[in-house]
Amino acid sequence: MLRIKRLDIFIVKSFLLLFVGTFFICLFIFMMQFLWRYVDDLVGKGLEMAVMGQFFFYSALTLVPAALPLAVLLASLITFGNFGERYELLAMKAAGISLIKIMRPLIVLVVIICGVSFYFQNVIAPMASEKLGTLLISVKQKSPELDIPEGAFYSEIPNYHIRVASKNRKSGMLYDVLIYNFKDGVENAHIIYADSGRMEMTADKQHLNLHLYSGELFENLKSQNVKSQNVPYRRESFDEKHSLIEFDSDFNMADASIMSNQATTKNMKTLRADIDSMIVVGDSIGRQYFRDSRNSTYSISARFSKADSTKIEETDISTYNIDSIFEASTLAQKQRAINAATSRSESMQSDFGFKRYTMEANDYQIRRHEIEWIKKITISLSCLLFFFIGAPLGGIIRKGGLGMPVIISVLLFIIYYVIDTSGYKMARDGRWVVWTGVWLSSAVLAPLGFFLTYKSNRDSVVLNADAYMNFIKRIIGIRSVRHLFKKEVIIHDPNYALIPEKLGKLSNACKNYMHSNRLTKAPNYFKLWFNTDEDTDIQNINEQLEAIVEELSNSRSMTVVNLLNNYPIIPTSAHLRPFHIYWLNLIAAIIIPIGLFFYIRIWIFRIRLAKDMERIIKNNEQLTHVIQEGKNL
Repeated sequence: MLRIKRLDIFIVKSFLLLFVGTFFICLFIFMMQFLWRYVDDLVGKGLEMAVMGQFFFYSALTLVPAALPLAVLLASLITFGNFGERYELLAMKAAGISLIKIMRPLIVLVVIICGVSFYFQNVIAPMASEKLGTLLISVKQKSPELDIPEGAFYSEIPNYHIRVASKNRKSGMLYDVLIYNFKDGVENAHIIYADSGRMEMTADKQHLNLHLYSGELFENLKSQNVKSQNVPYRRESFDEKHSLIEFDSDFNMADASIMSNQATTKNMKTLRADIDSMIVVGDSIGRQYFRDSRNSTYSISARFSKADSTKIEETDISTYNIDSIFEASTLAQKQRAINAATSRSESMQSDFGFKRYTMEANDYQIRRHEIEWIKKITISLSCLLFFFIGAPLGGIIRKGGLGMPVIISVLLFIIYYVIDTSGYKMARDGRWVVWTGVWLSSAVLAPLGFFLTYKSNRDSVVLNADAYMNFIKRIIGIRSVRHLFKKEVIIHDPNYALIPEKLGKLSNACKNYMHSNRLTKAPNYFKLWFNTDEDTDIQNINEQLEAIVEELSNSRSMTVVNLLNNYPIIPTSAHLRPFHIYWLNLIAAIIIPIGLFFYIRIWIFRIRLAKDMERIIKNNEQLTHVIQEGKNL
């Protein structure tokens, strides 16, 4: 029997509150990006609030499936980042609850979100896309509001260019009005100049009422062309002139059937039926084109009578030299043959070009429909994939809030968007198989989600910056330094009577090691790679040093503690071969560039080890002097 625990309720509630907030934030961002694409079509049209409300409503419905994956990623990152930052995730794991069990209630919730995303894409989004597409077409067809600028030509009125020097916005009067009427063509433009004027819309918003005062009109009495030289024209002076200009500024909704052939306005059932229909149509058209080409273009008998065709088929054309026949022809016959061949090749090229366009257009529509069919599944599935990326990633980085999770979410979504867009374009253009291009982003996300979930479930430090920094420091050769402090509570005091003897033995061991190993000289290249012995001497020196440091760290003297911080931390294997596996060392030796890199690195570490030995000997002398003085110990 299914039992819902309090911990599950707590996890779901923590995730759900963040998911709702991040979803509306992501939806708002996508809507702003969508609005930015169509801002030029909306500005200056004088659209009513009802039309703008429909635009935002339908655009929001179409963008819901795109906002859900990003919201799931961001919410899961913040949720598990908060759990890790507040040590709640640590407490759950300490109680014996694995990460998979912690994620289990959220997996059920995200699966429900995937179902909601699929429902939106298959049922609501097609209807919203149809309404939104029809609305955008209607908005683009609407004439802009009449707002004539000063000192520039206004060309938004069809067939008219109007220039106004200045205008009075309170009274609506226009001054120094120049109008070009191009209804009869550019060469036969009617030109009107008026000292002042006024423009206003009629009540039905279908015409523009133009009132002009104190002006002149120029027009040709007959049509002219480029070669015309003397064309009579008419000049008319007027004190007052009124005219109507056709200018439809009202908003008219286009027919919804204009979007019926778009793949985005269909559900999966309709898409599959249309794909099958287009495949059948494409096959029938292709077979018909093949038959036409075989019976006409590539058939010699199709251009002759039946009797001539029979003679041509019975004639063995291989016995004739075509070049000699052409050379024996007259110049006029040659010209006719060349013209006939050129004309026929151009006709064939045009015919094949049209047929190719028809077939490619049909294949393009098939690919678009197949892409939309698969995307309804991939986008829904991406919600689950993003959850398996965000939840373990939040548990690894252990950072909540809107800082690091937002940066990581944006970077991951940008990578996903680039991969998805690239695959979509490849599939749409026919360069890749459709399912390969559409499933590309999911194929990349799935292994990443599995990897992060596996690492987070095992408490891996795969994204721990300190681990990578320590590794880089070891490669470069940067060492840590000692940071010893005077202890507030000391249980066992050091045995200062035996310390000078131990320091003397350590100094002698360092001197003998430096003399026997000749650290400052370059090592033998071949002996370095083939030697498998361990350097036990440096290990013993390091053990003696650390034992002395450990004992003297209980000293009450601040001078002794400061001298202990002067001791170096000795890397006991950095001056030896780089790998513990014998055949890896052989490969590094054979590949000269790699071998030279490690050889120079080892030589540098040997020189530094020699300096460490000298530093230990010098520090031993100072420490021995302080202990023998016996002050403040």
